Amino acid sequence: MLKGRLGLYILQSQKAALFSASQQRWQTNAAPAAEVRSDPEWLNAKPFEDVPRASSFSIFMKIALPGGKYKNLEMMDMFEAMREDYGDIFFLPGMAGSPPFLITHNPKDFEVVFRSEGVWPYRPGSDTLRHYRTVHRKDFFQGMEGIIPSQDKTWGDFRSIVNPVLMQPKNVRLYFKQMAQVNKEFVQRIKELRDPTTQEVPEDFIETINRWTLESVSVVALDKQLGLLKDSGKDSKAVELFKHLDDFFELSAELEMKPSLWRYINTPTLKRAMKAMDGLQNITLAYVNEAIARLEKEAQDGVVRPESEQSVLEKLLKVDKMVATVMAMDMLMAGVDTTSSTFTALMLCLAKNPEKQEKLREEVRKALPDKDSEFTEDSFKNVPYLRACIKESQRIYPLVVGNARRLDRDSVVGGYRVSAGTYVSMCPLSSLSSEKYFPKASEFLPERWLRSAKDSTGACPANELKTKNPFVFLPFGFGPRMCVGKRIVDMELELGTARIIRNFNVEFNYSTEKAFRSALINLPNIPLKFKFTDLPN
Repeated sequence: MLKGRLGLYILQSQKAALFSASQQRWQTNAAPAAEVRSDPEWLNAKPFEDVPRASSFSIFMKIALPGGKYKNLEMMDMFEAMREDYGDIFFLPGMAGSPPFLITHNPKDFEVVFRSEGVWPYRPGSDTLRHYRTVHRKDFFQGMEGIIPSQDKTWGDFRSIVNPVLMQPKNVRLYFKQMAQVNKEFVQRIKELRDPTTQEVPEDFIETINRWTLESVSVVALDKQLGLLKDSGKDSKAVELFKHLDDFFELSAELEMKPSLWRYINTPTLKRAMKAMDGLQNITLAYVNEAIARLEKEAQDGVVRPESEQSVLEKLLKVDKMVATVMAMDMLMAGVDTTSSTFTALMLCLAKNPEKQEKLREEVRKALPDKDSEFTEDSFKNVPYLRACIKESQRIYPLVVGNARRLDRDSVVGGYRVSAGTYVSMCPLSSLSSEKYFPKASEFLPERWLRSAKDSTGACPANELKTKNPFVFLPFGFGPRMCVGKRIVDMELELGTARIIRNFNVEFNYSTEKAFRSALINLPNIPLKFKFTDLPN
C-alpha cells in the first residue's frame, strides 16, 4: 500500500514538474482567455522559467518525512523557512493533487495580483469544505456551495444576493442594541468567572470568548441570542460546535497545506475532517432551522416589520431560502474562531501596553461616560484610537498566513512573466514585522494608524509610522472578494472592547511567547489567564 501511494505521489510530482516546465496555465477551473501581451513591461520581464523553484522531491522530503526541515513547523514558521531557503519569490510545485503556486512575499506584487483578479476573483483554497459540500453532502447543498468555497460565476451570483444585505451599514446598525446587551452579559460573565483573590479568569477563558463571539454573530445570523453567557452557560451544542470548529481548522490545514492523497482516496484524516464538518453542519443547521421556523410563524401570525427593522436572515429568506440557510450557517461557522483570535490578540496587546490601554480608556469614557452607559451610534462615530488599536493588534498578530488569487490576465510579478491562470500566494508576514514597511515594527503603536492633526496650512502631514504601501496590510482582503462580514466583525470588536476597557483594567502577567498556533487561521495557544480589575465608575 505504501509503495503504491509513493508511486502515485511521484507520478503526480512528475506531472506538476512538466506543467511548470512548459509554463502552461494551471487552474482548478479554466482560466479566462488572455490577450497576448507585447508591451515593453512584458517583453523586458524575465521568463517564468527563471523563477527560483523548489523540486517536488525536496519539498516532500522537508515536509513529509521524519527529520524534514519543515515537518514539525507551525504554518507561519514553515512559510518563513521557505522564504529563507528560496527567496522572496519562488515556485512551489504541486504535490499529490494540490496545484502549484507562485509564492511572493513582496507587497508590490500583491497590488499587481489583486488588480489582475478579474470580475469574479478566484481564490484558491477551501478545498476540503468544497469537497464536503459538493461530494460528501451533495444531497443537502445541491450546488449551493456558499460564500466561502464557491468560485467564479457561482460565487458572483451568491455574493450579489448577500452583499446588499450584509455590506450596507444601515443593515448592520440594526444590531447595535442587541450586541450591546451581549457585551453587558460578557462583562457579567467575567465577574462571575474571576478568582476573588487574584482577579484572574481561568486558563480556559478562550471558551468564554468563543461563547461571546458565537452569541454576537447569532444576533445577526439568527436574529436572536442563544443565552450562552447567562447562568452557567452550559450549552452542550455550543461546546460541541467549538470542538468541531477547532478540528475543522486543524484538519483542513493538514489536508490542504501538506502532502496528502485525500483527493484520490478516503484517507483517515479526510474521514476525521468530514466527521467534524458533519458535526458543524448538524449544529449550525439546527440553530438556523429554529430561527427560520420562528420567523415563518411570525409571518403566519401577521407580524409585519418595516424594511428598516428586518433582520439579515429575514431579508435573505425573501430572496431565497437556501441562500439564507447556507449564509447563516457560514456566518456561524466562520464568525467564531476568527473573531475570537482577533479579540484575544487585541487583549494581549492592550494588557502588555498599559499606557496605550489607558489612552484608549480616555477615548472610551467619552463614548461611555458611565460603566453601564448605553451605546449610541453617534457616540461611536468618533473612536479613532479604538479602531487604531484593533488594526495594530492585527498587524502584530495576523490571523492568516496570507491570501491567494488566480491571475485573470498575463502579468509581470516580481519581474517575471506570469501567465493568466497561475495561482499566486501572497504572504505579508515578514513585511508586517519589517522596519522597511513599519517603523518601530516590534512596538505596539496604534498611533501609526491615526490621521495626523492638520498643520497651520490646513494640510495633514504624513504619519511617519504608517506604511506607505497599503497592500502590506489587508486583514479583510481586497476588492470584490474582501470579507463580507467585515462590518459585523468591526462592530463586534469595537463594542466588545469598549465595554471591557470601560469596566476593567486588563493585565496579563505571563509570557506571550508562541501565543498562537497555526491552522487555517491562527488560534490561541496559551492559557488566557487575564486579570480583570474593576474600575471606579
